[in-house]
Amino acid sequence: MEVTLDGIRDIKLYQRKEGYRFSVDALLLACFVNVRYLKEIADLGAGSGVIGMLLAKRYPQANVLLLELQESLFGLAERNVSLNGLDDRVKVVLADIKDVGTILPKMSYDLVVSNPPFRKPSSGRLSLGEEKAVARHELRLKLPDLAESASYLLRARGRFRMIFHPERIVDAFGTLRKNQLEPKRIRFVHNDMRAVSKIVLIEAVKGGSPGLKIEKPLIIYGHDGAYTDELKEMYE
Repeated sequence: MEVTLDGIRDIKLYQRKEGYRFSVDALLLACFVNVRYLKEIADLGAGSGVIGMLLAKRYPQANVLLLELQESLFGLAERNVSLNGLDDRVKVVLADIKDVGTILPKMSYDLVVSNPPFRKPSSGRLSLGEEKAVARHELRLKLPDLAESASYLLRARGRFRMIFHPERIVDAFGTLRKNQLEPKRIRFVHNDMRAVSKIVLIEAVKGGSPGLKIEKPLIIYGHDGAYTDELKEMYE
C-alpha cells in the first residue's frame, strides 16, 4: 500500500494512505496522561505507534511497549520507531492483546494506554477495509479482554487510560471494576460548545479506592471553526 509521511508534535510517522490513520483522539489520550514520572508504559493496540511514541518523547526516562495485532500496522510501527530514533526505548510486539498473559510479565507496567475499537459491529457505519474495521469496531477485541489484559500488566496503583464512547460508559465502568480497575477521572470531549460528546477519556487505577473526578469538558473547535486554544497548545 502507498504510505504518507506525516507529523504530529515532535514525531514523524508513516501511515497507509488508504488504511487506518490516526486522528486527534491519539493526541487527546497522550495529553490525558498527567503523571510526573513513568518508567514502564504499554500501549495496547498501538496502530502505527503514535500514542506510544508521543509518550516516549514526553517521558525520556521511560521504556515503552507497542503491542499491535495487525501485521500491516506492526510493520509501520517498527518503521516509525526507527524513524524517530527511539529503538533503544520503544519495543514493538506483534501479538493479540488477549495473549499478554502468555508473553509478558505480570504487574510490570506503571501505565497502560489504549485507544480501543469501541464501536460494536452492529452500530455505526462499518469502516471500509479490514485494517480500518479491526481498528475501529469490536471485531477481534472486546472490552472485557482489554480490561483483563490491562489489569494483568499493571502494578498495584498503576494507571489505565483509554478513549471510549460515552454511550457505553456504564458498561466500561462495570467491566473495569470487575478487573480491579477503579474509575478515578473522566473527561468528555465535544466537537464544539453545542455538540453532544462523542468521546470520553477515562482513567482507572488498579486497586484504587472509589471516588470519581469529572473534569471540565474538552472542546475541540471554537465558534470560528478553528481549534480552541487548548487544542492548539496540545499540538504545539
